[in-house]
Amino acid sequence: MAQHPTLAPRIFDRPLLRARLKRALRQGADDFLLERATDDLIDRLAPVQRTFRDILDLGTPRPALAERLAAALPDATLTRAARVEERADPRWAGVVADEELLPFGAERFDLIVSLLALQGVNDLPGALTQVRRALKPDGLVLACLLGGQSLSELRTVLTEAEIELTGGASPRVAPFTDLRDLGSLLQRAGLALPVTDTDVLTVRYASMFGLLADLRAMGMTNALVERSRKPLARDLLARAAALYAQRFGDPDGRLRATFEIVWLSAWAPHESQQKPLKPGSAKTRLADALNAQIVHE
Repeated sequence: MAQHPTLAPRIFDRPLLRARLKRALRQGADDFLLERATDDLIDRLAPVQRTFRDILDLGTPRPALAERLAAALPDATLTRAARVEERADPRWAGVVADEELLPFGAERFDLIVSLLALQGVNDLPGALTQVRRALKPDGLVLACLLGGQSLSELRTVLTEAEIELTGGASPRVAPFTDLRDLGSLLQRAGLALPVTDTDVLTVRYASMFGLLADLRAMGMTNALVERSRKPLARDLLARAAALYAQRFGDPDGRLRATFEIVWLSAWAPHESQQKPLKPGSAKTRLADALNAQIVHE
């Protein structure tokens, strides 16, 4: 049974996110960020000494990850929860589901993976809590989402250009989650042994308009609730493009765009897992551990 999310601020227009993804899928363009993240997840999963039998691919924008998992783990039962309806594939069970409202019972999966989806939920703590509930004891969640450095250049120039031309600015680029917050969010969700790290990718473009075309092809254009409903004016785009070239151009004339991919992993609690010592139960003094000499005055 699905768990209803807690009341959280509506940052993202979720129906619009799905519509943008549908449009991107119809166009059929490549998603280089998802391809990189898929390769990275397979590499990260390889050294885990565990046999996974029930796997959920949660919200990954395209089925590329499910295809790789089906090939690598043919004996596992794979479920793909997609944001939009997809063509049926006999290698997995496909459902249309929202990352904010999971339609699965408790302790269903021993591995949940998700690529570049969770940055678009309105209630990330609530989504992680539902992931925790859907994991079997000692089950693993391994996911990535866009981090706070992502598209910092584009955010800067669009804001400055709009203030310069109109005297104010509306939000144009999403406020992505900071790496430092994710570890505490995992623990808050009841997950154990949390680990987070980041992979900063710099992509270079001939112009800002090449970046905007890629974002559209990946279904990542502005879906903020507080966005302006007016299309970006030509003079604003031109000014932003000029600022981009001035601020973030390399000597060869190409422009930098930052994508921060934040990785997180954690386990559903289980009695076999390593646990911190209780206060006062340590057998070694900190001074001895540090090989320090205590001087008495």
